[in-house]
This record gives sequence, C-alpha cells and structure tokens, in this order.
Amino acid sequence: MTAAVMAADASYDPVLSKLVTSLKEAESLSSEQELGFLQNLLESKEINALVNVHSKVGKVIKDEKCAPLMSSSIQVALEVLEQLSQRCHISPLCKEIFYLLQKPHVQSLLASHDAIAQKDFYPHLPDIPIEVDEDEETVKIVQLVKSNEPLGATIKTDEETGKIIIARIMHGGAADRSGLIHVGDEVIEVNGINVEGKTPNDVLTILQNSEGTITFKLVPSDGKSGQRESKVRVRAHFEYNPENDPYIPCKEAGLGFTRGEILHIVGQDDGYWWQARKECERTSRAGLIPSRALQERRIIHERTQKETNGDTKNENDDFDRELIATYEEVSKLYPRPGVYRPIVLIGAPGIGRNELKRRLVARNPDKYRSPVPYTTRAMRPGEVPGREYLFVTRDKMEADVSAGKFIESGEYKGHLYGTSAESVKAIVNSGHVCVLSPHYQAIKSLRTPQLKPFIIHIRTPSFDRLKATREAHRARSTFDELNSRGFTDDEFNEMITSDERINFLYGHFFDEEIVNETLATALEQLLVCVERAETEPLWAPSSWVQ
Repeated sequence: MTAAVMAADASYDPVLSKLVTSLKEAESLSSEQELGFLQNLLESKEINALVNVHSKVGKVIKDEKCAPLMSSSIQVALEVLEQLSQRCHISPLCKEIFYLLQKPHVQSLLASHDAIAQKDFYPHLPDIPIEVDEDEETVKIVQLVKSNEPLGATIKTDEETGKIIIARIMHGGAADRSGLIHVGDEVIEVNGINVEGKTPNDVLTILQNSEGTITFKLVPSDGKSGQRESKVRVRAHFEYNPENDPYIPCKEAGLGFTRGEILHIVGQDDGYWWQARKECERTSRAGLIPSRALQERRIIHERTQKETNGDTKNENDDFDRELIATYEEVSKLYPRPGVYRPIVLIGAPGIGRNELKRRLVARNPDKYRSPVPYTTRAMRPGEVPGREYLFVTRDKMEADVSAGKFIESGEYKGHLYGTSAESVKAIVNSGHVCVLSPHYQAIKSLRTPQLKPFIIHIRTPSFDRLKATREAHRARSTFDELNSRGFTDDEFNEMITSDERINFLYGHFFDEEIVNETLATALEQLLVCVERAETEPLWAPSSWVQ
C-alpha cells in the first residue's frame, strides 16, 4: 500500500498518511529495514483504528454540548443501590432497578463513562526534567496557610546524609491537596529558619510556633509521582489508639479505631504504617495505622513474652495459634433473590440462644428451618426419628466426623451429638433461611464462601440484670437435666465468664451482637438483624463476593 492510496482511504488517519509520506522522503537518512518497519506499523489497521478512536473521543470531550455531567457515576450507582436495598420490599419498580444496576454490563458501561469523563485514556507523560546548574541546587518555595487542620506530612532525618526530608504525605491532607510537597523533598528552611543540623522535633516546634502562612524552602526529590488511593476496605480485628503507641512516627497523624470498624486503606507504600480513613468518614484526611505485618509482629512478640513469663491466661488455651487477627479485606455483599444467608446464633451455654432459634423458626416455619441434629444415644419414648434427632450408630458417626462431614460434634454423657454440613446446605439450597445455634468452635467450619453465614453473638447482660431477669421469668437451669430448678449464682458467673471468653476469641467474626436481657426484646432485635441480612448490602470477606 502506497502513501497515496493510504491517504485516499477514509479509514486511515491523515496525520499517519503524512508521516508515511515523510518517511518516503527520508529514505536516504535511515536504513531500509527501519523505514520498512515504521511504514508497516503506520499503515497497519490496528494503529489507525486506535488513532481514530482517540481523535473522536478527544473531539467529544472538547465539545461543550457533549460534556459529561459527572465523572463518578459508578459511585452514584453504588449509593443508589444502598438506598434501593431498603425499599425493594415496598415497590416492584425499586426492585427492578435494584437488580438492573447490579448487571455487569451496566456497571461496565458506567465505569467506561467515568474513565472517559476523567480523561483516563490520555497518556501519563513523565515530568519535564529540570535543568540545574552544576554549581547551584534547584529549590522550590512552597507557601501554605496554617489552620487548625494538621499539615498532613511527616518528616525524618535521612540516615545517610543527616538532612531533614519529607517522609510521608497523608492522603487528603493540606500538603497532599497542594500538590507541591512530595515524599523525599529535602527541607532547607521553614519560615526563613535554616533547619540544617536540627532534629525533626526541632522542625515540628518551629511549625507549632508559626502563625498565618508557613513558607518552606525545599530541594525537590527525584521522584514526584502522584499518590493514588487504593480501593481496599478492611474490617479491623483489634482496637487501636495511637496515643498509647510509643512507636508511631507522629501521634497527631494516627487514626484510632475500634474492633469491627470498616477502614478504607488508601495507601500501603510504607511497610510498617498504612494510611487509612474510616469508611464512614470518606472526606476526612487519612491517618496512620499499623500495617498488617507490623501488627502481626506485635501480636507474636506479645504472645512470646507471655509464654516466656508463664503469664498465659486460661482463655488463650484453645485459641487458634495459627490465627493472628489483624485486618480482613471486605467488600459489600448484596442480597440475592431466593438465596438466604444462614443465621448463626453463638453464645454462652444457658444464655438462651436455642430458645431464640426455636421462637424464630416458630414465627414462620415455612421460611425458617433448622437442621435436625445427629446422635448416637438410644431413642426415647415419644421421639420420632428425623424429628428430634437422626439416630445413628457410634461407628457410623465417628467415621463421618473423621471425614469432616459435621460442622460441629461433641460428646455428652457418653453419647455423640452433631450437625452435618450436608443438612445445612440442603436447607440453603431449598430456598429457606437456615437457623443454627452451634457451639462457638463451629465458627471456623461455618464461616466459608459457600455458606456466607450471618453470625450473631447472643451476649449476657451484667450479673445483676442476668439474675434479676431470669428469676423474674422463673427460668429453669440448663446445667441440670435431672432436676428442674433455677440458676445458681455460680452458674450465672460461669455464663458471664464464657461470654467474655467467646468475645475475646471470636468477637471479630460476629456481624451483630444482641444482649439477651429478656427473650421478647432479644427476639425483636433478632428479627431486625435477620431482615438486614436478607435485604441490605453488608460488609463481608472479599473472598465471599468474588
């Protein structure tokens, strides 16, 4: 194909045609092989198609009549989904829109729209190099207006040169928004005060004593690439207070949180300190939190110290030693029509989780169902096989337990009891809500991407409230099968101790907590939780969503 033919073809870009013509004229300046390669590349259908698309998109963007109204339509769609999820039971139209917005091709279309609106298709060119005189160092002057908001940057002393440099820029902070200060910049002066030979604390004192405008004289670092926020969300499995952390680089830059809070990890560049915001505070400045690696090292060190000092408490005896709870990556899990998450009630023996399960199922037996447990004991008068229990031989049950077919099993007064995993799956697959009240050690078997359980901790109130409410309702002790009597004070204390132990070991796995003062009130709260699990998008492990 000649340049003339190429230019005459409307499908080829005229600029590329001119380039081919120029190559023809420059044949004497380059090797024939190189010219042939470039001509074939410029004449290829693929490169011409890409150039045509780029030109048309660029023309659309420049046309004010076609300018996009927003560049965050995918985020708006997610917010609409959250609103619609609470109204699907009211309006069929809301339900239709709710499922339409979840369609992959609709979300892909919105994502493409945002990419074009944000001009993400433009190439990212490197910064233009700065010409520097051999005997003169390039500096930049940066002025920021001081306010009640922290600067949003940390400094440190370079170990090799001893100079003060910018160690970290906090996402969303004043320094980040200015776009003028970068990690690695060397600090020469602050408000006209030379910082050579000073410590980071000396510089912080200068900043604290400054009022109005703060002027920095900086030597630019080699790399000035902008910071991009990650999209990672995690659930914190521990509590953190930067004020009590002697190792955080800057306490004012720290972000405190409680166990169970959802954090948006916006930066993981530092191996020891991540930058994060609370998910409920999206517009705030990011703060420092310990990285997963740092927190794991702390937990291992703490455990080692306790074991060395013989200071290990009894409640740690059955703790999964391989499990180090730090952060768990989460995503929104959206409800699906006809597919219900199992409701799992965990609690101390005697707290009433079995009675709550019974009352929930009794409210709507066509919707809520519980698997029939297995046992090796003999059938008693009045019992029906498959109603109260499924009766099997000890050899059969021991074999199935060894094969991993039970989500929980145990021995009581010489007989085995347990719940099979297959019975739980059968209820879920039949379109019913499976309700379980297993021993807390069954959490590990239940909390899988296949079942996606909604786990609720049924908790004890204070000793006084526990005793008063049980005595007022003449509750019978569940610790004594032979005699019908009330609970003793020792049994109340045992329930509270067991409750605290469960919370210590597995509290980070619970989706909700219900304090069972009275069964009527606890059941009302349980119904609200079940409704949320069925209708609202909720945070769950990311592996369950993928």
